[in-house]
Amino acid sequence: MTNKTTGIHHVTAFVRNPQVTADFYAGVLGLRLIKKTINFDAPEVYHLYFGNEAGSPGTIITFFPWENSRKGKVGAGQVGYTTYVVPNDAFDFWKERFTKLNVAFAQTSRFGEQYLQLEDPDGLKLEIVARESGAPSKWTFGGVPAEKAIKGFGGAILYSAAPAATAETLVNVMGLERIGEEGGYARFQSSGDLGNVIDVNVESMELGHGGAGTVHHIAWRAKDDTEHALWRSQVEGSGFLPTPIVDRQYFNAIYFRETGGILFEIATDPPGFARDEDVEHLGEKLMLPEWYEGRRKDIEQLLTPFDIRVLEEDK
Repeated sequence: MTNKTTGIHHVTAFVRNPQVTADFYAGVLGLRLIKKTINFDAPEVYHLYFGNEAGSPGTIITFFPWENSRKGKVGAGQVGYTTYVVPNDAFDFWKERFTKLNVAFAQTSRFGEQYLQLEDPDGLKLEIVARESGAPSKWTFGGVPAEKAIKGFGGAILYSAAPAATAETLVNVMGLERIGEEGGYARFQSSGDLGNVIDVNVESMELGHGGAGTVHHIAWRAKDDTEHALWRSQVEGSGFLPTPIVDRQYFNAIYFRETGGILFEIATDPPGFARDEDVEHLGEKLMLPEWYEGRRKDIEQLLTPFDIRVLEEDK
């Protein structure tokens, strides 16, 4: 094995309404909209990216808002929970914030850590854990000060249709280390300080199906294009069928479906989201790849306008 990923690069999910999504991820969770673009394969649909102040790898959650999409079902073959990490002293802040904003949550524990588990308005399953690791956020929005803000991903819970095979892929292909098993989950860890803790169900579970409120894929980090090419060879040599390298403007990507049914992507850290916007103005206008610029007016008419706005409760 040549490469070992340092952790999650991004997570991409299906939702329905861009304004509802913006109000939750920016308004409630305090994340920054770092890129407003389109689904390159379906330009009538937004592709929205939320993360820390710069959209650093390990902080980015992305969405395809399909207004009329069916409701998905979270289950095997998907990311079950996307885990966010906050500073050690911020756990009570988030309990109080969710209570104030009438966001239902449950407190639970796993591997000796406390988690707040909740759902976004479409039913996407999220959780918050407090840890020391990970650079603090520099972004402040609404009622979320930088010192309490989400730092990025803590990791994820993967729901596998073939847990032993998924575990083998995480260790022998992606380079994570298996560090424990408890309460029906096996835990794996990478070397990074964000997006580095992955839990996988041990027993079989019911299959999910895609739609609003489900994760489309989880992306793992490659440090550059040279390593990315080696990743493709490594995945192919492990018996999977990776796609050709795809230019996603802000990173290059390959995709493959692991044996447990979860769609994996491997994405490069560079070039990042400042390639076509100043860092100070990320996410402020619709950015299109050059091959769509000639259709900008038509595309903008197909997209539902939305705003990044502070919630009334935070004013």
